[in-house]
Amino acid sequence: MFGRNRLDVKTPDQIRKMRVAGVVVGETLELIRGQVSAGMTTGDLDHTAEDFIRSKGATPSFLGYHGFTGSLCVSVNEQVVHGIPGPRVLRVGDLVSIDCGAIVDGWHGDAAISLIVGGREAGSARDLALMDATAASMWAGIAALAVGSPLYDVGAAVQDCIIDAARADGVTYGIIEDYVGHGIGTEMHQEPQVPNYRVRDRGPIVRPGVTVAIEPMVTLGSAETDVLDDDWTVVTQDGSRAAHWENSVAVTDAGLWVLTALDGGRERLEALGAAYAPLA
Repeated sequence: MFGRNRLDVKTPDQIRKMRVAGVVVGETLELIRGQVSAGMTTGDLDHTAEDFIRSKGATPSFLGYHGFTGSLCVSVNEQVVHGIPGPRVLRVGDLVSIDCGAIVDGWHGDAAISLIVGGREAGSARDLALMDATAASMWAGIAALAVGSPLYDVGAAVQDCIIDAARADGVTYGIIEDYVGHGIGTEMHQEPQVPNYRVRDRGPIVRPGVTVAIEPMVTLGSAETDVLDDDWTVVTQDGSRAAHWENSVAVTDAGLWVLTALDGGRERLEALGAAYAPLA
């Protein structure tokens, strides 16, 4: 169902190379986070990202991928994922999800963030809660990765986190099921796929050297989606807003290394009681 018989592993040296690509992605997203403002277009963000990625000696993963025309995916409000950068003008209060990928020496990094145009003070309480719940569910999923555990524990942890957040926030959240996490390495998308929800299958057992991208997408309503006529942009059927967070993660003998987080994931992993274990 989810490529359960294929679980590629990387050597420590290969993981270190992936970390180089991951840092480029993390730095690009931090740059974009600091530059987003009302009046900019999604295309403006894309040009900035491409220039920065190339300045680091890296190549954008997304540009040209199956014909995609951007270096970022920029998805605004009801757009869930795969938004094509272009002339759309950002407005104060927009909820924007930005997905970025970069390649260095043949190895990929892939991560996404969500933010509010104008800063958190410009966001509605519902949008902020959605954004924070989605981010927390990503970290819960990452923390569920452990040597000897079933891979699909990740999805169960994501779903449980979202259910708890919905109860606490007094809202209905929808977990997108049509788009999931994935293996990553010398290709941006590798087996296995990693669902963001509980499934009956336990999946393969996690081993040291596994590298996966964990990326929950959550809505403020129904989880049903459509694809626009551009054949890329995924939108919620009910028009509800969506958030998307992602990190690429390596499982080491001693624990976890979040390859696309600039601190390696240390702060969030330690807060969750998960082992932070970068390679020297």
